[in-house]
Amino acid sequence: MSYYFNKVVEYSFDEAVAKITEELKQVGFGILTEIDVKDTLKKKIDVDFRKYKILGACNPKFAHKALSAEDKIGVLLPCSVIVQDLENGKVEVAIMNPAEAMAVVKNPHLESLASEVNLLLNTALERI
Repeated sequence: MSYYFNKVVEYSFDEAVAKITEELKQVGFGILTEIDVKDTLKKKIDVDFRKYKILGACNPKFAHKALSAEDKIGVLLPCSVIVQDLENGKVEVAIMNPAEAMAVVKNPHLESLASEVNLLLNTALERI
């Protein structure tokens, strides 16, 4: 398995951010953080970079279950979602694969939880 799943779309960058945010909301995830990589790299090191945002998606119910099962799991939360411009004028949306991330923890209580989260995140991605 890959550490992420993705989809290339023909929306504008801003439309893709809005659409994945809405679809994540529909499956119970909110966006806790939004990092504008392009803007940050320009401000911090004066580098021009393509449009690239990292969204920190969280479902409080699943986060609580994960934290209850493994107190250090917060280092792997929230679920990262990226939206980036591609060279061909299209936009890619990629979401971390929680099952792969949780596998490194080797806690059997997290396996079924990660599978449920995977299903929801994949559903949101498929809908955009």
